[in-house]
Amino acid sequence: MAAPMSWRRLLYSKYSPVIAGVFTRISDQLFRARDRRRGSVLLLAPLLAQADPAPRRASSPTGPAGAQRTHGLCSHFRWIAEHVPAFRVPGTHVHVLSSPEQFYQAMKTRINTAERRVVMASLYLGTGRLEQELVDCMKEALERCQDSGTGPGLRVSVLLDYTRGSRGQTNSRTMLLPLLQRFSSRMRVSLYHTPDLRGLLRLLVPQRFNETIGVQHIKVYLFDDSVIISGANLSDSYFTNRQDRYVLLENCREVADFFSDLVEAVGDVSLQLQPDDSVTMLEGAVHPYKGNRDEFSAAARQRILEVVNGARVRQQLLSRAEEDEGLSEGEGEDDTWVFPLVQMKPLGIQVDEQVTQRLLRDAAADSTVFLTSGYFNLTRTYMRLLLGAGAGYRILTASPEVNGFFGAKGVAGAIPAAYIHIARQFYDQVCRLGQQGRVRLHEYHRAQWTFHAKGLWYYLQGQDRPCLTLIGSPNFGYRSVHRDLEAQIAIVTENEELQSQLQEEQEMLYQRSTEVSGSTFQQPDRHVKLWVKLVTPLIKNFF
Repeated sequence: MAAPMSWRRLLYSKYSPVIAGVFTRISDQLFRARDRRRGSVLLLAPLLAQADPAPRRASSPTGPAGAQRTHGLCSHFRWIAEHVPAFRVPGTHVHVLSSPEQFYQAMKTRINTAERRVVMASLYLGTGRLEQELVDCMKEALERCQDSGTGPGLRVSVLLDYTRGSRGQTNSRTMLLPLLQRFSSRMRVSLYHTPDLRGLLRLLVPQRFNETIGVQHIKVYLFDDSVIISGANLSDSYFTNRQDRYVLLENCREVADFFSDLVEAVGDVSLQLQPDDSVTMLEGAVHPYKGNRDEFSAAARQRILEVVNGARVRQQLLSRAEEDEGLSEGEGEDDTWVFPLVQMKPLGIQVDEQVTQRLLRDAAADSTVFLTSGYFNLTRTYMRLLLGAGAGYRILTASPEVNGFFGAKGVAGAIPAAYIHIARQFYDQVCRLGQQGRVRLHEYHRAQWTFHAKGLWYYLQGQDRPCLTLIGSPNFGYRSVHRDLEAQIAIVTENEELQSQLQEEQEMLYQRSTEVSGSTFQQPDRHVKLWVKLVTPLIKNFF
């Protein structure tokens, strides 16, 4: 006689999608109501104001020959610096990487040469051969610094998501434990746990589904004073045949310091992995799911805003000091601005959301915006702003066969069809508004590849190269705005070589696409079953 099935096992085996949907739907409504009551946006009141404060005089980052051009460009976007740190860097130090292999090799090379710090923030670390090679690089670098016996030595800090990094018996934690056990004084592994997964919700929602409540989604890879900002995770497909975006900022110490401090701050409010595979919180820290939710969020928000606001004030003071001393005219190479944008709505931080809204709202009729997302699922606000703007939009998303969930088992296998339904709803709305000429939707195709690229490129009137790009982890969807921890950077540049790199990147992605038309959704492989249409509103909030 078979052993009796426990009640939790029964629920998981038969009803886990339903349970996940019901409980997450309820929690979502509660969290929305809580956010309206708490008024946490007061910390970012200047961002939410309809009228912008009078902009301060911005320093011109180029010499006399380029000062007028840069001044005009900076005037166009300098409102961003009123709310986030503004780092001025040489455009020649910013490099666009084009392939997963370049991304992977760049990380290995810089880990091998790092002397002071390696900081890695990702959703998770995979468990395959390529991931093990990456871990081996960290081990060899730590051994090298240990054997040299000079200076403070190399320190390695890894930030991952708790739920995704703990999935299965072999997981991100088990990959990193040997390093943590051998180099405990030089190694830190932090596992962020969303405060929204707690109580009965945490008890009932099984693995895979519990990640839909919220995760650590920041993708930052830092080596001494160089940093790679990307949307790619640390997994073999992202190193081989999953197309993403990646930008390397070489020898940009202030930018690297900022992201190192940001990852450290998130790590301080996360669970700390111990050599015996247990987890603990730092002394005095509020537990994310055992402690009071509001207390955790308030403490985490304060810790993270210390980094963001502290860097913003320092950069403003530095900019004014350079103006007063007349140094800006001699800084001819510093022709590029880097603005870090952070979004952590569960903690009451929504800088990226507000800056993105302003960019979409202010995009003039004579400009063009190329926007891409592996999971096309714009929030209602983003969609309203995009459809109400005057700029031309070229939107790139994954075709069904390159969607990361294509061929998945169970409910996840229906996700590509749900995105087909979302895309059709958007396309139909564009047609109803008669905006087919201004807003065009494209689908990325590539055999044996998947598509995960996200961000945008902004072309001003009459320009054949972009002057601004957004690149990082956000997907412009509900989860990115409301559930996950996200970070990206806005790069504003007058450097023609960097502009050309960004243009080539944008063209490379769009050249592998086809434009969507009414006939696209008439194809047999675009048929969406009724039940998928019915659950699409739920999927939009969690995938």
